[in-house]
Amino acid sequence: MTRNDPSVFHKIYGTKKPRVVYHKKDFVDYTLMIFLSGLVVLVSYGFHSAMSRVGLALCAWMLAMFAIRHGIEYTAPLILRRPQDFVYMFAYKLQNLKSVYFMALGLLLLENALIAATPNLPHHVELMRRVALYLFYIHFLFITVYRTVILADHLAKKEVVREVLMQTGWKRTVKEKTNIGVEIAHAYCTGVLTHIILIAPWYLVISYAKFSVICLPLTCVINIILHLKWVRVLNAWFYRDHWLGHNSELEFLFLHGPHHDAIPSGLIAVAENGLLEGFLRYTMGFPETFYNPVIAFLTYTYEITLDIKDHQYIPGVFPRLSRREMEGYQHSTHHYGPLEPYSLGARELDDEAAQRTADGKVSAELKKTPKWIPEEFRNSIKLDEELTGFQWDNATYRKTLSLWDKYQT
Repeated sequence: MTRNDPSVFHKIYGTKKPRVVYHKKDFVDYTLMIFLSGLVVLVSYGFHSAMSRVGLALCAWMLAMFAIRHGIEYTAPLILRRPQDFVYMFAYKLQNLKSVYFMALGLLLLENALIAATPNLPHHVELMRRVALYLFYIHFLFITVYRTVILADHLAKKEVVREVLMQTGWKRTVKEKTNIGVEIAHAYCTGVLTHIILIAPWYLVISYAKFSVICLPLTCVINIILHLKWVRVLNAWFYRDHWLGHNSELEFLFLHGPHHDAIPSGLIAVAENGLLEGFLRYTMGFPETFYNPVIAFLTYTYEITLDIKDHQYIPGVFPRLSRREMEGYQHSTHHYGPLEPYSLGARELDDEAAQRTADGKVSAELKKTPKWIPEEFRNSIKLDEELTGFQWDNATYRKTLSLWDKYQT
């Protein structure tokens, strides 16, 4: 078995059925997905939590918006027609787990065993839990405020949003008479609800696991080392999981679909996840859930903030991606056109020969690429090129760049 073997990355037990949009016939499945999302929120945060109240209200909004935007058709749900696909889904998640996941989980269990074995030491467990909860809510509020600022700018420039989207594949959804304000609000609610569900595993770890002040320096250092290891395997893990999110009909309907149901804006972004997808990925995939709360706070905040910016595919609206960033990142192609690329979609464009200045020095554009970022991340698009024959210079990519030239002033 080779690392880039299509039989590994494209393995599917059930029926392969590529999906990128919802239809009205998906209403019953979507309703079940929303019900499960609400259940996750309630079980994770409790019946009396403000997070639960907000989460349940957003679940109701999402269900109403599906009916308004797609219509309603009652058909037998997929869970009854192919119940085995749920078993397959968990099998895929388990098979795709990387060793760094088990290392992070093992470190957390080891710390809890140490705390239990040394009750007389000043671990200050309750202090650590209070600090962790403060960090949790600071993270959520910071991201929500950032997302709300983006919402305000989208609403202020809603006709620009409409005009841009009508020149892309989104013209099937956004037309002259479309209430673009509702589409923008739907994207915002998608992002907030996804965020609430995605950080639920972190909240559960904070609530039930124990952290020690004594172990804090060592666990933080080890977490950083583990995260650097995770960055090396992230693209391969993500490609496999993302491919399934579009080619297993059940995974699209119940996991990844909401991420593509809203307009391609930073408003929707929460580390590239749908509603339930975020909960599953951070329970059975990402190691960050099990990090010390200090490191978890830093990684969650940085990655979600970056993901929000990196999903802003409507030029001229905050937050602005530079043309240079768009040139080196093809995830916009995935949201605007074909299914590919399934990977993180990045290519390091810095060509040293082309970037040298007249005096022979390498330009700042080349120097700014952090060398600690592994090749697997900086040139993640290679995986798509090997597995699907993806072509970097494609029509959707060129169209997106032309929109940047036209609107990003």
